[in-house]
Amino acid sequence: MKTRALHRVIGLVMLLPLTGWAITGAVFFLKPGYGDAYALLQVKTYPIEPNIALQADPAWLEIRFVKTILGEHLLARTLNGWLHIDPRSLQPKPEPSTDEVRAIVTDAVSANPDRYGRISGIEGNTVTTDTGVRIELDWTRLALTQRGKDTDRIDRLYKIHYLQWTGVNSLDKVLGALGIILVLVLSALGARLFFGRG
Repeated sequence: MKTRALHRVIGLVMLLPLTGWAITGAVFFLKPGYGDAYALLQVKTYPIEPNIALQADPAWLEIRFVKTILGEHLLARTLNGWLHIDPRSLQPKPEPSTDEVRAIVTDAVSANPDRYGRISGIEGNTVTTDTGVRIELDWTRLALTQRGKDTDRIDRLYKIHYLQWTGVNSLDKVLGALGIILVLVLSALGARLFFGRG
């Protein structure tokens, strides 16, 4: 096959991936809507009482003492991960009730009601809102993560950009490698045509 014809065929094959790369690359460069989609949602904290004595455990590598709408929390990092402890009894705090999850999340989302709206459902430590945002409470670390439809949309664009089209990791890697090879071949053929050797 002549250089020009091969260049044309590969160009047609690569039309869809190159268009996808260009559009998604522009989105990643301009980052429209990224602010809310990946906003850090934090548990709201309150001033703690001064002069609280804590007996540290030698197994604790790091501690955080915070006060939330639910009261005081001692978070300790050990070699095995984080522990959520009652600072008065030094016993592990039990998993929160539905009402406690509702209280701590409602308090946190009050800072941005346009994004989070109101809580529409709670299942375990997962909260959904009437604006379509899902919030996860990591009780062990007393941390929140949020994900909305905009986050899902940007993640789908990421998968398109990196040729993660099938959901099968090994097949997607082959597609990615093939795409890179074809771009290099297309570039080489284009250079050859440009310099008049086709």
